[in-house]
Amino acid sequence: MEKSTSIWNRVVYAVNILIAFLLILTGVISYVPLRFFSAISVLSLVVPFLFAVNILFLLYWAARLKRKFLLSFTAVLLGYLMFGPFYGLGNNHVPQKESSDLKIMSYNVWGFNKNGWMEEPGVGDSIIEFVKKHDPDIFCVQEHNRARYQQLRQYPYRSETPHPNKRATQAIFSKFPIISSGSLDLPSTQNNIIYADILFRKDTIRVYNLHLQSFKIRPSTDNFSDGEKSERTYKRLVHTFSKQLEQAEIFRKHFENSSYTNIVCGDLNNTQFSNIYKIVKGDLQDTFLEKGKGFGRTYDFWKIPLRIDYILADPEFEVLSHQNFNERLSDHYPVMATLRFNSHQ
Repeated sequence: MEKSTSIWNRVVYAVNILIAFLLILTGVISYVPLRFFSAISVLSLVVPFLFAVNILFLLYWAARLKRKFLLSFTAVLLGYLMFGPFYGLGNNHVPQKESSDLKIMSYNVWGFNKNGWMEEPGVGDSIIEFVKKHDPDIFCVQEHNRARYQQLRQYPYRSETPHPNKRATQAIFSKFPIISSGSLDLPSTQNNIIYADILFRKDTIRVYNLHLQSFKIRPSTDNFSDGEKSERTYKRLVHTFSKQLEQAEIFRKHFENSSYTNIVCGDLNNTQFSNIYKIVKGDLQDTFLEKGKGFGRTYDFWKIPLRIDYILADPEFEVLSHQNFNERLSDHYPVMATLRFNSHQ
């Protein structure tokens, strides 16, 4: 009996070593912006799973009073230090808005359901009503439908992906004057990044609206269990990571030349555990990490809640609130944050 128990513990510890190693490796890779690491970077999609399994191993060994628990304890600690928290302890309280405050929403609206992907009637109009109800000062839209601007007359200013550009359309709607705008050229893709320079009180702020490469994978058991389909799925994941990294680097180069105070919104199509997120975020504040609550789900992938839509703000802004919504009007869920511009204090 003791011999069989010993063999079992050796097998368990061998698996434990592998899972701990993968968590630490994924954390290290998230700091390395090199495209040839894309094959390994795919692991960032399963970081919550790696954390959970390491915690189970930690509890398993601790219950048996074995020092082997230190392996997973170290992996979880290092993972936390490298990735940061991914569960918000804030609340949904939105403070009384002052003149120096800016309410901004980011939402991938899936074309306002113009292609009928959702069977419910009037989905596009429901999105419009949702936006009107929450009344953000700036509304960043991914996968926009140009015809819908007529229903958003509360915004006298807007900037959209240029017309000749054969890409998914992004838009920035603003209650404040847009004094200049532009679009970044992302090669060999339908994705797009736009920006708008907005006169806010006596200052000019720059708002970026990003929509990075999509994985374009339909969640199904076959995609991950069938050998041939699994290989194709994996290759698509690797290709997407590589394209996202290229796009993030284009954004970062443009961002670093900005002379304004910046806000970055959009659908990165990747989690906060990826090097893509780290490149885009840089030294910006993630409003969810500052004031968010729960897991911050903005997308459901195979019933797994993921946070892939973000609002990031320069340190000159104080983050007053962050909200995640449960309205199922698109394949994404909207996010909204209230920021206070410290130069107006």
